[in-house]
Amino acid sequence: MAKKVKFKLDGREIEADEGRLVIDAAKDAGVNIPHYCYHPALGNPGNCRMCVVEVAGAPKPQVSCRTPVREGLDVKTESEPIKRARAAMLELHLVNHPLDCPVCDQAGECGLQNYYMEIGQYQSQVRENKDHKGKRIEVGPHVMLDQERCILCTRCTRFVDNVTKTHELGIFRRGHSERVELTPGLILDNAYSGNVVDVCPVGALTDRDFRYKVRVWYLDETDSICTGCSRGCNISVHTNTKRPWHNDGKRVARLKPRHNHDVNGHWMCDDGRYGIGALDSGRLGRVLKLTPERRDASWESAAEEIAKALKAGGVAFVASGMLSNEDWAAAKELFAGAKLYFCPEPDQIGVEDDFLRRREKVPNLKGAEALGLKSGSFDELARDLESGKVKTLYVVERDLAKIWGAERAKALIAKAAFRVYQGPNKNELSESFDFRLPATAYVEESGHFTNFEGKVQAYCKALEPIGQARPDAEIFRLIAAAAPAARREVAA
Repeated sequence: MAKKVKFKLDGREIEADEGRLVIDAAKDAGVNIPHYCYHPALGNPGNCRMCVVEVAGAPKPQVSCRTPVREGLDVKTESEPIKRARAAMLELHLVNHPLDCPVCDQAGECGLQNYYMEIGQYQSQVRENKDHKGKRIEVGPHVMLDQERCILCTRCTRFVDNVTKTHELGIFRRGHSERVELTPGLILDNAYSGNVVDVCPVGALTDRDFRYKVRVWYLDETDSICTGCSRGCNISVHTNTKRPWHNDGKRVARLKPRHNHDVNGHWMCDDGRYGIGALDSGRLGRVLKLTPERRDASWESAAEEIAKALKAGGVAFVASGMLSNEDWAAAKELFAGAKLYFCPEPDQIGVEDDFLRRREKVPNLKGAEALGLKSGSFDELARDLESGKVKTLYVVERDLAKIWGAERAKALIAKAAFRVYQGPNKNELSESFDFRLPATAYVEESGHFTNFEGKVQAYCKALEPIGQARPDAEIFRLIAAAAPAARREVAA
């Protein structure tokens, strides 16, 4: 355990771990020191010089990202000499920076903009023409580079050198001609490439998927959990409800990683970041009875008819690892005695690496296992359907065509006397059921997921449901509540 020492910060006596960087100790004490190059997960090269502070006894300003805390240290972060030093450094960063804030995606969350308003607001002393560099360079499938906006903080190059170790970016040339460029023969296409956009403090690296879609000040942020795999990376869901005609009409504009030291650190993979297309496409919003003819139904009438079928027995419940802990608990009660099938199959298995990505591409298989639920195999389910043992087939957010192929899956589904599909999205076979029930997507509800390590993590509601959609747990409870009426009908 680190030794605690006391030092002065702007006249206040502060206690911190000995050796902790002044910039971090100050942040812990509620003092944010301006900086560009420093990042807690990428090191402290000290090359931007924005984080300078006045240290008693030192002959000149010291960079706080390389100054450790020690007993009796006396630090001033807002003295007049320090304000002048930061303003001078900011002007150097802006010497060749283009004045294109109105068309820059970083506008509204840009370190240059923020610090200029806080410590700049000066008349530029520079009269020479700006040095022009490359613009709109597609460095990878997800990332666009604008070299003119770059301030050479080296965050991006340190990320690909030290975190992914793929080395696609580097600082090339010398002196005032230095610039970030692709390493010859490489493109930025590693599994975590989107993180370089997150760490860029200016608009040099922007997200091609988000580019020119919506201004950041129209976005709301909600704490959530990534559903891309069983890691359960902590994320922020950025939603666009103030200007829905922007962002191509999509309500979820982007996903960003949210720091959690024990789960994902500061990062998330591209699979999770860019796998948001289904949140707004092919959504189900109406309760439909599809046989003998297609018509709208009420939740109450659907629940009563489904409860009657479940009461008759011979139930097979096919579920997805997308269900929350609350969903699994409600399902366990409703489908007691039924055969359960939720093991990951080809559509839920993917690439795993030694960093964040996990093989299971769903967030919550562990939640089912923690409740003592056990899954049968889909080969077993196919045999039971063929033999007629399955009277009622209840499928939640699974596309059986991805397991058996479209033709075989359609034929097997038809073997069941009564069929229910429940989920947020249409799929190839969602019309092959007697009832189709609209469920909420995870961004439209609150709940908990249990990741592969057994960590239970909460996610919050970011959007209102589409149409008549309800959370899965609520649907299960509604059907369970309709069971007494169904029993009376069966008895009669």
